[in-house]
Amino acid sequence: MFTNQQINLDTLPSIDDVKLKPISKQYLKIIVINRVFFYGLLIAALFLAKSIVVHVNFQSVFWYLLSVGVFLCVVNFVSAILAFKKRKYAIREQDVIYSKGLLVNSISAVPISRIQHLEISRSWLARRFDLATLKIFTAGESGIDLRIDGLNFGEAKQINDFLSKRVNGTD
Repeated sequence: MFTNQQINLDTLPSIDDVKLKPISKQYLKIIVINRVFFYGLLIAALFLAKSIVVHVNFQSVFWYLLSVGVFLCVVNFVSAILAFKKRKYAIREQDVIYSKGLLVNSISAVPISRIQHLEISRSWLARRFDLATLKIFTAGESGIDLRIDGLNFGEAKQINDFLSKRVNGTD
């Protein structure tokens, strides 16, 4: 016999009750280094264009372009720093939760029962700060379903081992 009872939403557990843990503060250094490098390339490209392009119109608007570029870089830099504080995660008995975003805050939850594969990756810069990225894959072809950047390497290994044991049923 088929039933489809309505669920009382007041009885459901709230995501607000979960104590999310912030990622490593060392990851902010990686964000800053990456942004400064990118902005430097962008400004260098503008100055290179100024020296190569001899068209009068470009030369007259160059300083406006540079001002707009610097302004956008500053806004992007500040928003990246503010958004860093919103990067938090939690590992629970049945799922993994990750929260991020400044203007648009997204909270992702992946049930441990749906995890197919786990991966720890480290860029050369992350290795310098002893950080890692935990990638969680679930069934389907959508690629990485959850990516937690900025974990301490030891913590990433610990989470990876815990989740691997839960997924393989050896815990």
